Amino acid sequence: MSVEAIIDRAGVADAGEILTVQRAAYLTEAQHYADPFLPPLTETLDEVVAVLTGPDVVLAARRGHRLVGSVRAHLVEDTAHVGRLSVAPDQQGRGVGARLLTAIEEACAAQVAWFTLFTGADSARNLRLYQRHGYRIVAHRPDPNGVPLAVLEKPAVSPARSDA
Repeated sequence: MSVEAIIDRAGVADAGEILTVQRAAYLTEAQHYADPFLPPLTETLDEVVAVLTGPDVVLAARRGHRLVGSVRAHLVEDTAHVGRLSVAPDQQGRGVGARLLTAIEEACAAQVAWFTLFTGADSARNLRLYQRHGYRIVAHRPDPNGVPLAVLEKPAVSPARSDA
């Protein structure tokens, strides 16, 4: 029997598990792009704690007592910058990432007009997930290490916004 993942706000006590899941999740991306210095892999525990104690929205997915995924949103003016969507490798393909993406959008929708995010331009699985959720590619750019990225965005839809 599979236990459905519960999604809720992450706290400082989750920092170590978030970092562990994040590093495990992004390892395949690092291998794909031959870049072991992707920011999710080089982020420190102190940096994760700082995010968790700051104004960003950070959600965690849990199965029982185990943290199996997380996602963040940094709100700037009318845009939620979604990032660090991470799912433990043994939990990928079970809908956890999709549920985290939906949850972060719901948590931020009333405060923003747009969602934006980026992923590796050659990360077909990630691109499919985001496009299924209504994101569209609006630009391509390299990251600081030269890894090609696809920038995606979508309008926020909230009950308070009748013009969206």
